[in-house]
Amino acid sequence: MVKKLLKSSKISWHSSFYATGFYLLLGLGCISATFLILQTTNLIQGIVATLFLIIFCLLLIYKFPQYWHLVAIFLGVIITLCFINQRTSELEIGEPILIYSDQVKVSDNFFYGEGKIGKNKVLVNGSANKSFEKELNKYHAVYLVNYKAKVETIMPATNPGEFDYQKYYRSKRIRERVKLESYQIYPKQIAVFDWVHMLRKFLMNYFEKMPQYTRFFASEMVLAQNPSTDNKVLLNSYRDLGIIHLLSISGLHVSLYILGITWLGTVMKRTEEEVTILCVTFLVIEILLSNFQAGFVRASLSYFWGVFFKRKKIMVSSGDKLGIVVLTHLLFNPLLFLSSGAILSYLLVFGLEISKDFKKIRQNFALNLLITPILLHNFYRINFLTVIYNFLIVPIFNFILLPLTFIVIFLFWCLPAIVKLSEPIFKGLADLTNFIADKQLGLVTFGQINWLQTIFLLVVTVFLIILPKHKIQKLKLRSIIVGAYVSIFCLIHFPLKGQVSFIDVGQGDSILITTPLNRKTYLIDTGGKLNFGKKKSEPQLNRITIPFLYAQGIDHLDGVFLSHQDADHIGDLKALLDQIPVEKLYFARGLTDNQSFRRKINGHLKDVQLVPLLAGDKVKTKDLNFDVVYPFKPGLGKNEDSLSLTFKLANKRWLFTGDLGREGEKEILNHYNLQVDYFKLGHHGSKTSSDPDFLKQLNPQLVFISSGRNNRFGHPHQETLKTLKDLSIPYLNPQDSGTITWNYSPFNSETITTFYKGNTK
Repeated sequence: MVKKLLKSSKISWHSSFYATGFYLLLGLGCISATFLILQTTNLIQGIVATLFLIIFCLLLIYKFPQYWHLVAIFLGVIITLCFINQRTSELEIGEPILIYSDQVKVSDNFFYGEGKIGKNKVLVNGSANKSFEKELNKYHAVYLVNYKAKVETIMPATNPGEFDYQKYYRSKRIRERVKLESYQIYPKQIAVFDWVHMLRKFLMNYFEKMPQYTRFFASEMVLAQNPSTDNKVLLNSYRDLGIIHLLSISGLHVSLYILGITWLGTVMKRTEEEVTILCVTFLVIEILLSNFQAGFVRASLSYFWGVFFKRKKIMVSSGDKLGIVVLTHLLFNPLLFLSSGAILSYLLVFGLEISKDFKKIRQNFALNLLITPILLHNFYRINFLTVIYNFLIVPIFNFILLPLTFIVIFLFWCLPAIVKLSEPIFKGLADLTNFIADKQLGLVTFGQINWLQTIFLLVVTVFLIILPKHKIQKLKLRSIIVGAYVSIFCLIHFPLKGQVSFIDVGQGDSILITTPLNRKTYLIDTGGKLNFGKKKSEPQLNRITIPFLYAQGIDHLDGVFLSHQDADHIGDLKALLDQIPVEKLYFARGLTDNQSFRRKINGHLKDVQLVPLLAGDKVKTKDLNFDVVYPFKPGLGKNEDSLSLTFKLANKRWLFTGDLGREGEKEILNHYNLQVDYFKLGHHGSKTSSDPDFLKQLNPQLVFISSGRNNRFGHPHQETLKTLKDLSIPYLNPQDSGTITWNYSPFNSETITTFYKGNTK
């Protein structure tokens, strides 16, 4: 692959600085080594990563035998650094916790962020009074001493499609979370390198005085962060339009910084050397301020090496310079490619390198095709009109947003009124971006492709780009790519298997039911977070259920069954209706008299059909029929009014009873002679539900308990677990194993998989 790439670049194989192509191949080899060590989770992944490493090593030894010692040294160093950075020393609880003012956030008498215990970085949180915030802002760096704390390992994703915070923080060398119960504050003496944290905090406070959209762009461009959840909609719009690379992820703005500084130096009649020193100084400071954001570091390293080669009059191809940049970056951060942002940043610049002879429109198509597998693997949605959006928005970003951002940053301190000019412009462009994104033109919920499909599509796309025009092989590759995408899309959207999935939404219920082939999709409850304080958090549906649905290519629901009005069952209903089209809402008759429920569905009454139900009613569909067995009379949606359903799939009967108590279970026994194969245990395993006589009558072969980890209610109760043990009924709980999925096929085969532990039962 790389040999053809190098030939297509039409570059001589000989150079005064080793042979052309050597560092590009070496960089690719080292990347393969890091993936082998850091990313492989099963045997097949290990074999594929090893195969790539062997291919690149053989190419290096075959083409550049005289440099075998450099290959061995670099690979040895990178592999050693990967293993070293994988290991962490034992956390010494009791040692002072060092925190900096720019790395923690204080809100509603609570603080959270990053800290350091000895050599180990940790996440830290705890209560914070006004004294805490005052001392932190005064000293900028403090030690927390004499503390009592609970230490937890950061959990991985427990649902398909969910963002993996364990992997994310692993890339930052953070593995534990320290929850403080009490502590004392001791100021730290400011050291030489603490000025970076002080400057970052100063800029945070400075930007905080700006209005929302001006603050957003200032923080994104300078600090590579978004300080407020108010900007979530705009970020999602950038992602949906496929222009997220315009922000800090790609480092694109580094070249604009250099261009601006060079222009300023020319106007001020500075020498080339002075301008270069100014650029290098500015970029070094920006690397520190951006907290070593991968895209920014990559672009800055490219500039640094370019300056070095120019001054030393060393001829290096652009491909080799990219290889040297990635090698340098890996030496400083061996865990670099644990981050999807770093992968996208380097893939974009690699794409620019192999398509540099293309015309602008063709190059844009090539770049979008190249990054599509990564986007589908991580974000599950793509926009087919991204090329058009890039042509429309990139000039606005480069020539209006970015220059205006820095004008405001430099003048705001002495001319605060400048935001009266900037904010309407920023807001207008943000509103325009949101408006276009809301139309969802070109946006397709494709679904998640697996890592093997991702690698295959990447390799084929690279070959397609590097092959000369009008080659027969190129036509074949186009057919392969189109065929692969169409096949994968059909497998995702017309699955061979149906499912009943107990989504791990913590203390709450949310169950997805789908049918095979001509897929129909139903949800029983939405989950939701119980808020015991005044502060309302973002709906957990946004980080759990929506990605779970998108990962399966589900962008609409045929029906949502609502058991009752409790927040842990339908608390996220409004958020669901805001984002996912729902054809019908099914609920127990009388729930519409509940004002809390009415507030959730207001604004969606024209979009969704409301279907009230009582015992004896049936919901009939082509592939699946639901029978309602409770309640027998209307109610306001309390536990005792829980909508209870039974249905049959692949000759297996299911029963769901919400939070129904023992009295309601007895009523079901009095009216129905039910026996089921699978039962969702009542009220999260509370002792108020799942009467022993009820369970004897049902005689399930397996039950499911939907209780959250470390929940304050103590669910499931020991009495209930003892009942299950006495009746020899096994159980599964998402709190132990993440999302639990029962799959079935039209041929009546069935499997149960648990996502977190990855086992099949």
